Amino acid sequence: MARIIGGVATSHTPTIGFAYDQSSKDGGSGSQILDAFAPVREWLAEKKPDAVVYVFNDHMTSFFFDHYSAFTLGVGPEYAVADEGGGARRMPPVPGDTALAQHMATSLVTDEFDMAYFQDKPLDHGFFSPMSVLFDRTEGAWPVPVVPLQIGVLQFPIPTAARCYKLGQAIRRAIASYPQDISVAVISTGGLSHQVHGERAGFNNPEWDHRFLDAITNEPEALAEMTHAEYATLGGLEGAEVIMWLVMRGALASNVRRVHSSYDLPSMTGIATLVLENADAELPTAATERHRARMAEQLTGIERLRGTYPYDIATGVKAYRLNKFLHGMVDRGHRERFLAEPEASFDEAGLTEEERDLVRRRDWSGLIHYGVIFFMLEKLGAVVGISNPDIYAAMRGESLEQFLETRNTKMLYSVSGE
Repeated sequence: MARIIGGVATSHTPTIGFAYDQSSKDGGSGSQILDAFAPVREWLAEKKPDAVVYVFNDHMTSFFFDHYSAFTLGVGPEYAVADEGGGARRMPPVPGDTALAQHMATSLVTDEFDMAYFQDKPLDHGFFSPMSVLFDRTEGAWPVPVVPLQIGVLQFPIPTAARCYKLGQAIRRAIASYPQDISVAVISTGGLSHQVHGERAGFNNPEWDHRFLDAITNEPEALAEMTHAEYATLGGLEGAEVIMWLVMRGALASNVRRVHSSYDLPSMTGIATLVLENADAELPTAATERHRARMAEQLTGIERLRGTYPYDIATGVKAYRLNKFLHGMVDRGHRERFLAEPEASFDEAGLTEEERDLVRRRDWSGLIHYGVIFFMLEKLGAVVGISNPDIYAAMRGESLEQFLETRNTKMLYSVSGE
């Protein structure tokens, strides 16, 4: 089974990424900011985790107020660098661990954490600013896949400190129950003290920052009891994002060893690093097997329902490109392009020959079996003038007349508004 080898916490201010980029331009000249990350990078290089669970928050770049979730788990195959307004930093996409992400999603929902999921979204400095200094990239490639976890800490109400700590404990169960024999590091980012808005902009509290570093190591339960207002009073409103560190701490054992820590206040944000290892041995327990059984409960027996295919995260990742193409039918320009020049629209979407053939033939059952969710089928049907009952009949292997005979009202309809 999988095991957690330790936890890392770090600030994620863009100052870190800026220092790294400047150092690269200057031929590798050091800085106090980068020097503080060297022991963390060395620890990660020595431990060589097979995967990383990476906790961060986005800064209104890829996650906006049109849909802002508390906990959003990345389930995709890779994550590119976001353009935050002045061009994206020149770094390759980070690979994702889709299998671990799917297992974690099931485990966390089993523990009653109602997660949102994302893929195909670039990540901003909350992720890449520290990421760029935590791992060496041999020949430009990142050495480890990640499962990113975005926490919505910018629009109140936000998760409590206690909820973040409990989420970390649930992540520990999720990783312990993962059947593959891999090692996992949990990294949390954010803080320390800072405020970047209003008349209090520029607020810092180094005394609190040092107290926080001690408390996250030795008394995380006390930190979990604090309110957002108490965190803001001591560390600035934006500094309250340090509640994300409690996710990492909750994923570790009760007793931990501090391997490394550092602190600096170069400008607007207290920049800290922390590396913790479990002091308690991980003991085999029947609780892990019970947890796995609970994870399987909700879909046990579904396989006995003929013609029924639950749409899960693995399906969503596999068929994402085709689902995205069909979802585009909600845009008038996209559907007009598809109707006028279907092959050109296939090229632009990068569809495989198999995917193109399924769309060309309007193979409704084939699309379902490939991994397209039904609600993309009805969008395609609306565009090409095929009713929902026509699609239902085709999936059942019946003529339209045969299908309508099974309905109380014999009517044709679709989701088209035109």
